[in-house]
Amino acid sequence: MRTFKFFSLLMVLAICLSGFAPAAAVAAPAAASGDIKIALLAPLSGPVPTFGVSTRDGALLAIKEWNAKGGVLGKKITAIVEDSQCTPDPAVNAANKVINQDKVHYIMGEVCSKASIPVSEIANAAKVIQITSTSTNPSVTVGADGKVKPYIFRACFTDPFQGTIGASFAINNLKAKTAFIMLDQSNDYVKGLAEFFEKAFTEKGGKIVGKESYTSKDTDFSAILAKVAEAKPDIVYLPDYYNIVNLAYKQAKEKGITAPFMGGDGWDSSDLDKAAADGGYYTNHYAPEDPRPEVQNFLKAYAAEYKDDKGVGKVPDALAVLAYDATNMLLQAIEKAGADDVEKVRTELETMEFKVVSGSFKLDANHDPKKPLAVLKVKDGKIVFDSLVNP
Repeated sequence: MRTFKFFSLLMVLAICLSGFAPAAAVAAPAAASGDIKIALLAPLSGPVPTFGVSTRDGALLAIKEWNAKGGVLGKKITAIVEDSQCTPDPAVNAANKVINQDKVHYIMGEVCSKASIPVSEIANAAKVIQITSTSTNPSVTVGADGKVKPYIFRACFTDPFQGTIGASFAINNLKAKTAFIMLDQSNDYVKGLAEFFEKAFTEKGGKIVGKESYTSKDTDFSAILAKVAEAKPDIVYLPDYYNIVNLAYKQAKEKGITAPFMGGDGWDSSDLDKAAADGGYYTNHYAPEDPRPEVQNFLKAYAAEYKDDKGVGKVPDALAVLAYDATNMLLQAIEKAGADDVEKVRTELETMEFKVVSGSFKLDANHDPKKPLAVLKVKDGKIVFDSLVNP
C-alpha cells in the first residue's frame, strides 16, 4: 500500500496541479495545532485511480476556497490525504492511521462502497464524522442491525434510488421489455445496484432473461457474452466501474451484440472508453449542461484550478463534484455549529438544508440525501445529457 504522509495544504495543491498522484510518499510538516484537519481517503492507486484524483481535486478546491476566505471559525483547514485504493484493507489502514495518529475528527471518503463500509465501522466506533462523497450502498450509513450509524453521512444518492431510476428509464425511455444483468458478486456497489435494478425492472413488467457473475480480475467475458447473444435482451445492465465496462462492452461489440448497455455512476470517468461504450447509458449525480448557477460557477472554478496537459481547463466528473459538495457540507456544518465539536457538527449535519452543486437537499433519517438524478448517454465520442429525474 502506498500511504501518503502528512501534507500541508499547499503541498497537496501543488501535487493536484501537476495532474497526477505522486509515485512515492512525500513528508511535510504536520498541521498546526489550531488547524481543523480533514482526512481525505481516496483511491489514488489500485483499480480506479481516476476516481481518487477527481475526489482529491474536488475536495481540495473546496478547502482552498474556504481558506481564501479565512478558513472556518477563523481556523485554517488542513487536508491529510491517504491512498485508500478502493479496497477494504488499505482503506481500513488509512482510517486507523488518520484517527489514531493524526487525531482527525472528520473523514471525507472513501469513494467505493466496499471500502467505505469497513471504514464507517471504525469511524463510527471512534465517534469520528465520516462523509462519503460517492459510496451509494445503504450499508455505509445503516448497520446490519438496521440502525443508522450516528457519525456516518453521505453526499450522494443511494443504490436503491439509482437502480430503481435506471430500471424505470430502461422501460419507459428505452422501451426495454427484457434485460440481462452482468455483475461482480464480491463488489457491494455492483451487487446492490444489480439487486435494486432487477427488483424494479420486474415489478414494472420487465423480464430478466439472464444474470451472470464475473470477478474484478476477469479480462475475458466471452462465456458470459455468449449467453447474452443467445438471450437477445433489449438491454444489458452492467453496474460496474469504468475499467470493467471498457473491457466488457468492447468485447460485446466485437461479438456483434447490439443491445445497449446501461450502468450507474461507476461509468463516470475520463478513462471511460467512449468508443467501446458508444450507445450506452448511465445514471449519474450531475450533468455539466445543468444551467443552475451552482453548477456553472463550479465548472468555471474547477477549470481555472485544474488544467490538462495542453493547458485546457478540465471538466469535472461527478466524483469531483460530490467531493466538493461533501467537503462543503462538512465545513458549513462546522461553521454553523460554531465550534470544532463533533457532537455539535453531527447535529447540524442531521438538520441543515444544503444547497450545493449536485442539488438542494436535507439528509433523511438514514443520513442520505434525496436529490435529482441525471441520465447520460455515450454518443459519438462524447457524454451527452439525456434527462433529469427528480426523486
